[in-house]
Amino acid sequence: MRKNLLLRSGSLLLVSLLLAGCVSVPDSIKGTSPTPQQDLARVLNAPQIYVGQESRFGGKVVKVTNKDGLTRLEIAAMRLDESGRPILGTPSIGRIYADIHGFADPVDLNSQMVTVVGTIKGTEKGQIGQASYQFVTVAVTGYQRWRLTQQVVSPQPPMDPWIWYGPPRGRHRGGYWGPPPGTMFYNQGPAEVQTILTE
Repeated sequence: MRKNLLLRSGSLLLVSLLLAGCVSVPDSIKGTSPTPQQDLARVLNAPQIYVGQESRFGGKVVKVTNKDGLTRLEIAAMRLDESGRPILGTPSIGRIYADIHGFADPVDLNSQMVTVVGTIKGTEKGQIGQASYQFVTVAVTGYQRWRLTQQVVSPQPPMDPWIWYGPPRGRHRGGYWGPPPGTMFYNQGPAEVQTILTE
């Protein structure tokens, strides 16, 4: 019994380590710095300090403007997870202008979820509706457009309920192996559908 419990614990640990190892930032938005700046509030508070530093920001593309030799994305930035994906359902933490060298078709980017990596150029005055706003501007060196997909998540598997209930070890009279009386030891709920971002 103890051997089975150790095997199950070891298997769960191995699966957890493998899943943790799978979390990586795509090459398109890795950049050259081991820790690109991702704290937009900090940059907005003192933009002059961060000019020239590499950054990684992401969120929803609100507007695409094509100029000669340049495509500007206005992005409602969101917090990013460990793999550089915007965290769905979180509020906007501010707006940025992301300048992509060359032409990018608005049809491919408008209202899409993206992450950009590039050098912070400073701030630029702009408008959100009728309000003036200081946008952090980024010279983009790489970007990743994310696709919204749905996945089915099954309920948690049962945990091993077989533990000893009763007198101390060596005195087995009146005890039993099993789950606590009257408890459900597995989740009978339905599977859930989650929306996630994929490459």
